[in-house]
Amino acid sequence: MSLQKLTVVARSLVKEEKRELVKAEMIKLIAPTRAEEGCINYDLHQDNENPNFFMFYENWSSRELWQAHVESAHIAAYRKATEGCIEEFTLDEMTHIA
Repeated sequence: MSLQKLTVVARSLVKEEKRELVKAEMIKLIAPTRAEEGCINYDLHQDNENPNFFMFYENWSSRELWQAHVESAHIAAYRKATEGCIEEFTLDEMTHIA
């Protein structure tokens, strides 16, 4: 298992008419994700200028444990509930340096 901390930034631009649905589904992810092994923090943000833009800022003790999160039942449920609601999605995986 990797011993390097992993930082993940997941950005979603959602369709305006789906904003509240997606936001509610994202909020549902917080408690089960924070309880997962390896989760250091899992923080949801909404842009002050564009309320359709959301970002999760996450830190994980390893990439392997983050990968288990990606394959979890609550992430699968989120994907199903928000299918067709996201205009753009980007994901950045970064190694914590200092």
